[in-house]
Order: sequence, then C-alpha cells, then structure tokens
Amino acid sequence: MGFSTDAIHAGQISDPTTGAVMTPIYMTTTYEQEELGKHKGYEYGRTHNLTRAALEKNIATLERGEYGIAFASGLAAIQALMGLVKSGDHIVCTDNVYGGTYRIFQNYLTDFGLEFSWVDTSDVKNIEDAIKDNTKIVYIESPTNPMLGLTDLRAAAEVCKNNNLISVVDNTFMSPYFQQPLTMGIDIVLHSSTKYINGHSDVIGGIIATNDEKINARLKYVQNAAGAVPSPFDCWLTLRATKTLAVRMKQHNENAIQIANFLKKQNYIKKIYYPGLEDHPQYELAKKQMTGFGGMVSVDFGDMELTKKFLKSCKVFTLAESLGGVESLLCHPASMTHASVPKEDREKFGLTDTLVRLSVGIEDVEDLIEDIEQAVK
Repeated sequence: MGFSTDAIHAGQISDPTTGAVMTPIYMTTTYEQEELGKHKGYEYGRTHNLTRAALEKNIATLERGEYGIAFASGLAAIQALMGLVKSGDHIVCTDNVYGGTYRIFQNYLTDFGLEFSWVDTSDVKNIEDAIKDNTKIVYIESPTNPMLGLTDLRAAAEVCKNNNLISVVDNTFMSPYFQQPLTMGIDIVLHSSTKYINGHSDVIGGIIATNDEKINARLKYVQNAAGAVPSPFDCWLTLRATKTLAVRMKQHNENAIQIANFLKKQNYIKKIYYPGLEDHPQYELAKKQMTGFGGMVSVDFGDMELTKKFLKSCKVFTLAESLGGVESLLCHPASMTHASVPKEDREKFGLTDTLVRLSVGIEDVEDLIEDIEQAVK
C-alpha cells in the first residue's frame, strides 16, 4: 500500500462488536477471564491494550517494520533500549543529539556502568574508530537536533553489521514520511511520537519499530516489566493524528524550504542550517536517503541582543520547547532543549548561544515570513 493509505488504515479494523470505523479507546485496566488459565489473549492493561496495539502496528507499517513498541514518552523509549545492554557495555552515540538523550545517557545511565562515546557520526569512519570490544549499540540521530547534520545510514548500518552491533536511528526530525531507516539496513528506529507523528502538541509519547524478532521480544518484555506505557487515550489521539501525517509533512517541508531560502538571503543571519539548501555540506546525501528535507531550520544570529529581541518579538512563531506541531515554534537550544549539554561540548558542533531552532508549522508561509521580518525590525 502507499504511505497515505497505510497511515489511514494500517493496524486498524472495524470494531468487531459494533462495526465502528474508528478504533475504540479501550479504557480498561483488566480483562475478564473465562476460567482459570483461559482468556481471550488479554490479561492486564499494562501488558495488552487493543488501542495501543493498533498504534504500534500503524507506526511499524509506516516505518516498513514488522514490530512496533509504544512508550509513554520518547525518553521512555530510549530508556527501554538500554534493556538490550548490561553494565560494562559500551554505546557509540552521535555527539549532537537531543539534550534529553545526552542527559539520560551521560548524566544518568553512566551511574549503572554503561559507557558512552560521543562522536561525529556524519563521518562513518568515526564510528569505526570508536568501536571497542565491549561495544553493543551505535545510536544515531539523523538529522541531528538542532544542527541538522546527517549520517549516511546505509554505510553506518553496514559498519554495525560487520561488527555485530545493534544500529539505532532516532528518526524524530524526519518522520517515516521522509525517511525510513529500516529499509537502509538499520536495526531499530525510534521516535518521540510527541513530535511530527502526533503533530498537534497535545500528546507525549515514544515508539520503537524493528524487523528483528529477538529485539522486539526483549523490548516488549521491557515495556511490560518497566511499565512506561502510554494511555489508551494518548494512543487513540496519536493514531488519529497519523491519518494526516502525509499531508502535514508535505506542508512542513514546503514552508521550511521557502523560509530557509528567505533567511539565507538576509544579512542578519550569520549561518543557516537546513539540509534542503544546496550549500548544506550533506545536501546530496539528504537527497539520497530522504524523500524531503523536513520542517526544522536552525539559524545563528551571531548577536545575543538580536537573538533575544527576535525571540521576544515574533507573533506567529511561539517561543516554546518541542517541535513538529502544526503551529510554528521557536526554541533557544542552549537554554532550553540542550541546557544539560556542557557549553564547551555544545560549541564543538556549532551550537552557540545565538542559535535559534525554528519548527516551521503549516500556517500560510507568507505570514511566517512576515512575522520573521517584523520581529527582526
């Protein structure tokens, strides 16, 4: 099936009791058992929920995966991934990842004996050089947050397979509409479904997709054992949102391209980061492994006073954390999403105090450009 058809139908059937077209919200914590040891395949709400199962199948299908595992947040999904390793194991990780990923890895999980190496995965040789005898996972963000750097996913997957490592890609910035890492040989794809997958800034969630039966079995075990599951209502809202994922992503992409091209010409911008610009260092790779460039644009004003005034003066863009909603948002990563990353580490990959991340929404692009112009003035 095509992407839009899968987005609307995959994982969903009419309710067997009433024929309702929309997947019901199964708000139950437990299920009746017919007799001792005999039930309908459902025992307890943390372990099984039909609404959650529909969402898991839907996202897995969109990612061209066999299995989906849903969690209460993107970070809960990342935490669950660590159920694939044990104390003493080593993980190679993209240096410019979401600040929350850095925080849970470096400031929390190292207390439990896990070791992390932070490398620029845009050069796959850096991954190879970082591999140790105890390396188990290579964790990649592509595009990165907020510098929008790319990793060659096919090349990274090959390195991981040659070294018997599990490859993971955080695909949050692209959504499965623009990038499907599993089709490039990656073992696990992860999303903060809070962002583009839900797209309406009203649900916190995370999801993992894979084609590996053993990985799925382990992560399903962790999902149940640790219990960080999303509510049936949150699953229903997200499932409702995926039906419009294709049309939303097209508009995010179209608006972002126009805004990036506009900002590129402005003398108040010191530097702009967007993989859809021909002068982006990985523009050719972007065209090769993505079917669009996404809705995220980062700009460095190079002047702190201008940065502050800009963030305060926008009227359509809203200064707020998060991204991927239908409304346009502004973020100051150094003080918001990446505040947990030491300043010297942030500046190594270009994340300065004057960098602003734009999550370009699906409003009329003329209004967004006008808002930027009036804010700068």
